[in-house]
Amino acid sequence: MSPPDLNLLITLDALLAEGSVAGAARRLRLSPSAMSRALARLRDTTGDPLLLRAGRGLVPTPRAIELRDRVSQLVQDANAVLRPAEDARLGQLERTFTLRTSEGFVENFGPALIARAGEEAPGVRLRFVRKPDKDSAPLRDGSVDLETGVVGKNAAPELRVQALFRDRFIGVVQPGHDLARGEVTPARYAAGRHIRVERPGQARGAIDEALDALGLTRRIITLVDGFAAALALARASDLIASVPERHTGILRSGLHSFPLPLALPELTVSLLWHPRLDADPAHRWLRGLVRAVCGAER
Repeated sequence: MSPPDLNLLITLDALLAEGSVAGAARRLRLSPSAMSRALARLRDTTGDPLLLRAGRGLVPTPRAIELRDRVSQLVQDANAVLRPAEDARLGQLERTFTLRTSEGFVENFGPALIARAGEEAPGVRLRFVRKPDKDSAPLRDGSVDLETGVVGKNAAPELRVQALFRDRFIGVVQPGHDLARGEVTPARYAAGRHIRVERPGQARGAIDEALDALGLTRRIITLVDGFAAALALARASDLIASVPERHTGILRSGLHSFPLPLALPELTVSLLWHPRLDADPAHRWLRGLVRAVCGAER
């Protein structure tokens, strides 16, 4: 059995609403003869005459009366499905968004994001999860709605990417540290006792490569797996932490920060999401919210 021609639903809706072949033809911008042929097809498909002549007009059969409201609703639903999505109704939106973020993002941007979301969409909850790697699978499988971070070489090519802000590495020490006074030269910086933040699959980073180019090597005293741990150690010792500036603003409170005396490229922190959410009104609102908050945080 071949599938039915769903275009006939639109024709049937017009015929039942107008009660006239000529009226339905005008409504759908067809000729009366084309509408008459469409009515004949509808009669064959449904096995019912649907509209019968009564004097100068047409009257619906019991089957047509039974179908009228259902067909009208089907056509309305189809039109709603096929038209562009409307803006999100934030006041009625009930949804939990999962954001996978780099370390320090929640501490620095989370409070403002939560406050803005609460003002604009009280029924929305933001769920923040750690980003231990650059695996794109959580975005692909839908367990993560939005991600922030530096785009890696192995990022899935289908992902949507939008630059969010730029960041740079800085040095951080106790206020009484030697590097808190005077000019910090590459030699002075390298001669200190350092904390290195390890990254999966990265034995040495841009800082060590920049020092190599100057014939210098920093003395690594300890290794940690995150910037928060590096700053905690720097706060309680004479160790030097080298961390991203914007991502660690709140975590560095009370510590002395200084620009690194090295030629290092800036980092571009981006938003990443799967294209299936590109046109979703609520997700568009979320992306705009993150851009607004991060753009305001300088």
